[in-house]
Amino acid sequence: MVFGGGQLMIIDLYFGRTIGYYTLVALGVLLGLFTFVNFIDQLGDLGVGNYNILEVLKFVVMSIPYTVYELFPMGALLGTILALSSLAVDSELVVLRASGFSLVQITSSVLKAGIVMVALAFVVGEVISPTTETIAKNGRASALQKDVRQQTEYGLWMRDTTTYVNIGEILPDLTLLRVRVFEFDKNARLRSLVYATSGRFVDQNWRLTDVRQTVITDDGLATTRKLNEANWETSVSPQIMSVFLIKPEQMSVWQLKRYIQHLRRNDQETSRYELVFWTKVVLPLSIGVMVALAIPFVFGNLRAGNTGRNLFVGIMIGLGFYAANKSLGYVVLAYGLSPLAGALLPLFLFLTLAMIMYRRVI
Repeated sequence: MVFGGGQLMIIDLYFGRTIGYYTLVALGVLLGLFTFVNFIDQLGDLGVGNYNILEVLKFVVMSIPYTVYELFPMGALLGTILALSSLAVDSELVVLRASGFSLVQITSSVLKAGIVMVALAFVVGEVISPTTETIAKNGRASALQKDVRQQTEYGLWMRDTTTYVNIGEILPDLTLLRVRVFEFDKNARLRSLVYATSGRFVDQNWRLTDVRQTVITDDGLATTRKLNEANWETSVSPQIMSVFLIKPEQMSVWQLKRYIQHLRRNDQETSRYELVFWTKVVLPLSIGVMVALAIPFVFGNLRAGNTGRNLFVGIMIGLGFYAANKSLGYVVLAYGLSPLAGALLPLFLFLTLAMIMYRRVI
């Protein structure tokens, strides 16, 4: 039987709807487990500073998009296994094959659903997650530190006794960008304003570079001077700053690219950040491989279904891929290989596994 364009579109939509539903179910279960673990982990800091149960819940909820992004490949694998297994149990796949619908055509329909997952993962990982993760980290840091106050609309705001500090951005190596220090007297009158292009913690002091300082006298007169470098005397330690940091894994591809360029301009090591960058770039391919990997599991025995077995093996493979993504890249870096090779190694291993399994069912 030859399938026309309209029939192929209907089959594609049916596969997409079924896979989409089961992928959401799988992601929901995984997200529930990982979110519960995150919630339990945060309870260890409950009561520290202003970190109450509402702040804990806010942090956990704001962390959900990043968790979804990390779990997408595993969710895609389990969702596709569940979807195809349900079609196999109802003999729908058998009917399709008997009608002349080839394994290649079924794979094509499944991968089209995978493309939609890739698009969703991109939106979550590159648009939603960086924003919500910043809110989560800054909110938690603010609640844990009694003497530090911050808001996220215009960078990071902190209070240090009578001094207010605004930091445009904190890079992963604790480099501060666009630092503004407002110093007030006991009558809440502005006495000085300092702006620095950047700052770093050197020799137990914060050292600001490219500094412009404006001092206001009692008569309201302002004098300005420029300095190449100046020390910033403050009780805000690097440990306090570090709690506001976003991990490289939680940054968008564009933020990572910009930060890597910054490190290169300053002759600093970039391998770790390049690894994270390339891991994010190849994530769409990872989702595609996970979706393709689910197909030979089900087609190994169409009539029997074996949903439980397939799901168990899928969970093991999904966890294996998750662990490989977290560890193999750094093993590669330890031997001085390319960060791109480190990002592609887990993908190559599981793609090879998918090809071997396909050979057994064709």
